[in-house]
Amino acid sequence: MRSKNMQGAASISLLLMSLCTQPGWSQQTQSSPTAPAQPQQTESNPTAPAAPQAVVNDTTGTPGLPQAPQPKPTEPLFMRPTSVDYTKPKSHIWNPIAPYTPTNVPTFQMGNTSIGNLLKDGKIYLSLADAVTLALQNNYDIAIARINLDIADTDLLRAKAGSSLRGVSTGLLTNTIGGTTTTITTGGGPGATSAGVGGGGTGVGGIVVSTNGGGPLPENLDPVLTGQLEYEASTAPQLNTLFSGGLNVLTTDTATYNFNYAQGFLTGTQLTVGFNNTRVTTDNPFSNFSPSLTTSFRATATQHLLQGFGWGVNGRFIVQAKNDRRITDSAFRQQVLYTVNQVENIYWALVSAYEDEQAKERQLTQSTQLTSDNRKQLEIGTLAPLDVVNSDSAVASDKQALVASKTNLEYQQLLMKQAIVRNLNDPQLSQAPVIPTDRVALDRLPEEDLQVEDLVKQAYANNPQIEQAVLNMKNNEITIKAFKNGLLPILDAYAFYGGSALGGAQNPSAIDFNTNKPYPPGTFPSVGYGDVFQNTFNNNAPDKGVGVNMTIPLRNRTAQADQARSQMEYRQSQMRLQQLYTVIRIQVTNQQYALTNDRAQVQAAQAARDFAGQSLDAEQKKYRLGASTTANVLQQARNLATAENNSISATAAYARDRAQLFQILANTLERYGISIESAAQAVAGGAGMQAPVIPGLTAPKAPEAPKPIDVAPPQQ
Repeated sequence: MRSKNMQGAASISLLLMSLCTQPGWSQQTQSSPTAPAQPQQTESNPTAPAAPQAVVNDTTGTPGLPQAPQPKPTEPLFMRPTSVDYTKPKSHIWNPIAPYTPTNVPTFQMGNTSIGNLLKDGKIYLSLADAVTLALQNNYDIAIARINLDIADTDLLRAKAGSSLRGVSTGLLTNTIGGTTTTITTGGGPGATSAGVGGGGTGVGGIVVSTNGGGPLPENLDPVLTGQLEYEASTAPQLNTLFSGGLNVLTTDTATYNFNYAQGFLTGTQLTVGFNNTRVTTDNPFSNFSPSLTTSFRATATQHLLQGFGWGVNGRFIVQAKNDRRITDSAFRQQVLYTVNQVENIYWALVSAYEDEQAKERQLTQSTQLTSDNRKQLEIGTLAPLDVVNSDSAVASDKQALVASKTNLEYQQLLMKQAIVRNLNDPQLSQAPVIPTDRVALDRLPEEDLQVEDLVKQAYANNPQIEQAVLNMKNNEITIKAFKNGLLPILDAYAFYGGSALGGAQNPSAIDFNTNKPYPPGTFPSVGYGDVFQNTFNNNAPDKGVGVNMTIPLRNRTAQADQARSQMEYRQSQMRLQQLYTVIRIQVTNQQYALTNDRAQVQAAQAARDFAGQSLDAEQKKYRLGASTTANVLQQARNLATAENNSISATAAYARDRAQLFQILANTLERYGISIESAAQAVAGGAGMQAPVIPGLTAPKAPEAPKPIDVAPPQQ
């Protein structure tokens, strides 16, 4: 009895130590490369005043203060999931009609990656690395985000043509069920505010429209060629024959061949060249030529001098599209980080469910054996019937708990499958149970031994949301400049030069009204189209001039409102960036504390489980000797079940927090050896994917028998 009391005191002391763990235990010193990392043994008081220190991270832009590290760009830039580069248009070379043909985007693949040797004897033996690899190849959230890379390329193609941007969805996709994880999410409005979809706070169209992309419209950079080919045969009765040469009806055949070329330039210049041709055949005696040939051309150059002037205004969509493309790359990396962490959480939930089901099996075996022994003793008259009823009730409760545990395990297996495959209609795949083959180790992570400031700097540099916020602010700065230019009046200078020519053949119906007879042949020399075309451009009949167009909006209220709003949205983006820095700092600090506390909780839960197992073993021995009762044995069995549940839950919490720290630091891909470029190009076939190497894992262990009671005090 004394040894039992000492064992209970040792376990309770371990539990109290875990509950009293101070946050300061996570503040570690740098250990030597050869020596294992040890926690600092100094006392930490969370209410003690902080020692004066210099500011190490300031993001306000105040001169003289050190700034937060610049975010590392997601590399390689401009990742592409396919071999098609949608930023490049189809060329007229080799196929003149290619730019006018549609682009067929291949349909997505519904097939699953072959699980290969993972399926054995009708069971899927799944490691965490296998789960992550299959998710990168098959997960729908990643597959949908992967297409956004190509969508961003189409926006860049539009920007190169001078068109406005359609935008790209860069928010997190969270449609995979299970394994919810904590991360920073942003809204669709400026400064990460939620995008309004209706109500009094929205615009006329029912949505809130950002000023991003507003301002003077850029010039159309794609050349446009228009043409008009027309033939008209007209027979018109005349009201006054005096002007028709005595004819009651005039017949005129007109052929028109007009062409126009227009192109804009990034400088704010618009060039237009028109070339018109008309061939008219008529029986009007007043016309000297029939057919008559008339040609003319005019080249006009217009330059914006105030509003719309310069490359900065007309080329801003190209810069914004490139920033958006970088944001899309970063958002894809964020999606991969989120989904990998989600799959890890699902995996550890599956491990917990699997171990819980095994624990429930053991509990049912123990209670069934106890009730069997009780019935034998009842038959020989050495046990009261009430003890048999008590043990039968325990068996019924354990059966119900086992049914619930099996149901939860089947559900967790289904969640695991939907996260790593695309098609669950395969009967062999949908019915095969999933057996997790990895368990988490309790080894200390290098991040636990770093100072909080060092971890915060890593998160600032690696976090994709900070990278996206910085790029969004650059787009906001471009928008501010555009609206500032939009405040100016419109002042356009233009110059034009043209020419015209006339020719044709003498009209046989032409009448000389002096003699009232037709003109003699050759009176009007014939001029062919070649001569007419040449005369049009030889300055024979020039048409030239210069001018200025001016538009001054009085009061200019719309432009003032938009310019002020663009500034306000930029301030929101600045505050959002500061908020991101604050939130990430808190998350990093809290996650470092959580790992230390979780490990202590696991150790305490394991000690409590060992104590409960030893107590049950001792109680069963006493029961066999007649020194205990069925109620005492069942109570110790329930204590063991509770301790096993606590141990399973604590281990799962540690595993989740361990993966969560990697996600917050945004170094999961580097630690696991996952290539972001391969993830962007991954397909359901699995080509080009290299299995990740996940550290800190161990193989499953069979439950150990209760350890003998040790009277020595536990070592600290």
